[in-house]
Amino acid sequence: MITDTFATEGAAPHADGLDARLVVDRGGFRLDLRLTAAPGEVVALLGPNGAGKTTALRALAGLTPLTEGALRLDGRTLERPEHRLRVPPEDRPVGVVFQDYLLFPHLTALDNVAFGPRCQGVPKAEARAQAAGWLDRMGLTDRAGAKPRALSGGQAQRVALARALATRPRLLLLDEPLAALDARTRLDVRAGLRRHLADFEAVAVLVTHDPLDAMVLADRLVVVEDGRIVQEGAPADISRRPRTDYIASLVGLNLYQGHADGHTVTLDGGATITTTEDLTGPVFVAFPPAAVTLHRDRPDSSARNLWRLEVAGMESHGDQIRVDLTGELPLLADLTTAAVAELSLHPGRPVWATLKATQTHAYPA
Repeated sequence: MITDTFATEGAAPHADGLDARLVVDRGGFRLDLRLTAAPGEVVALLGPNGAGKTTALRALAGLTPLTEGALRLDGRTLERPEHRLRVPPEDRPVGVVFQDYLLFPHLTALDNVAFGPRCQGVPKAEARAQAAGWLDRMGLTDRAGAKPRALSGGQAQRVALARALATRPRLLLLDEPLAALDARTRLDVRAGLRRHLADFEAVAVLVTHDPLDAMVLADRLVVVEDGRIVQEGAPADISRRPRTDYIASLVGLNLYQGHADGHTVTLDGGATITTTEDLTGPVFVAFPPAAVTLHRDRPDSSARNLWRLEVAGMESHGDQIRVDLTGELPLLADLTTAAVAELSLHPGRPVWATLKATQTHAYPA
């Protein structure tokens, strides 16, 4: 995280990479994020709709002015409202890949990519030569003469990425770059995008609501809710230790907060969970829905965690059925279709749920 202090314009560079505090007031909504990223790092902004992800991206691009704070890139201050300093978007070393790509429909793929260098004053022939090189890197040499309407979704996404990279930006912004693709194309393009981002030497910031995109593409996740950062870290750490219900739902875990006394965690509602960790004080407890076993009758089980619950609802979840349970400890359980049939599950059905302590994970709140 960065400090409250930003060097003034003309001072020695703070560091290469991104160093920013983004504050944007928009009516009843306030975005206040502190972001840093080193060259070569891919950071994903992840959060629910309305969290402020797109506002943050637009602020980084210069499309939405900051109310407070500052934005520095490679030691150069691009924006600081306090000093009435604001570099126009077109003069920032920033490339953007928009969700809908926004390719110029009247230009070929080659000329779309050449557009950026041309705006930077590069002669037409040289700009087109550079564009041809970028299309070759994207595996699109044979589509250089095609206009956007003749491109597939995956091809259009790669042209948009090439266009953004052709200006050699020091900050690359990607706004839901895979959202417009179908499932099969998304799989292939995601793998390709990961390779291109791995070769990118400057900072990349990805905005997405898709946890898989974030986990695969980013080195670090910054989770935003209600305009503020609620958790950040490596994808593996975020998925293992969620700290809000949104994150737990995102990574597919049941999450609870309570007070630990040794191996027993007492939740606010009075229910208890036995864990393998020996802790004291406020804690989170998480476990996957697949770890829960359901029974029609009270089982003769060695499981330390046993609750009488009721089925509230069911829905398909991949190749399993996710069962929503209410009662002493509301939770989600993942079962096979065969298990659902054998248990004759339906809304209103009472069941017993068991969970082994070894399947839980407790950590300080």
